[in-house]
Amino acid sequence: MSGNGKIERRRNVQLRLNLNGEEAEVSFAPYKTLLEVLREDLGLTGTKHGCELGECGACTVLVDGTPVLSCLQLAVECEGRSVETIEGLARGNALHPLQAAFADHGGSQCGYCTPGVIMTAKALLGEEPNPSRDRIREATSGNLCRCTGYNQIVESIEVAAADLRTPGK
Repeated sequence: MSGNGKIERRRNVQLRLNLNGEEAEVSFAPYKTLLEVLREDLGLTGTKHGCELGECGACTVLVDGTPVLSCLQLAVECEGRSVETIEGLARGNALHPLQAAFADHGGSQCGYCTPGVIMTAKALLGEEPNPSRDRIREATSGNLCRCTGYNQIVESIEVAAADLRTPGK
């Protein structure tokens, strides 16, 4: 409320960022999380709305290459930054090796957690091209899956890591 007892209207804020490799600008209410802006204002629904508490990892995206729980990140904090979502991985009809490995090796069952797991794995493989199984488990420990079981997820990440290390992939 303002000093005269009237409720003030919040004005939208403008945000400029690099979104999946392209410059983007969006207007939204300043209290919105990155998850809300991605899904509601930009129409990128691949990032999933899970627990809203930062406990499940379903909403993981990469901000400047680092996995971030988008349900806990205010969108206004992303001004001028690079944000990558699951929609930014495929190139035309060609799936990213992580996406292909999850599809081919049972890393996804219902698929709800998969975008967050894949984005976390992408960050891991960007830093460590040949991680151990233990390192994969550690890196993805914040991503919960209720269906598939974690062995298929780890195996899918291992296959993708090998593909990404192969010249020409």
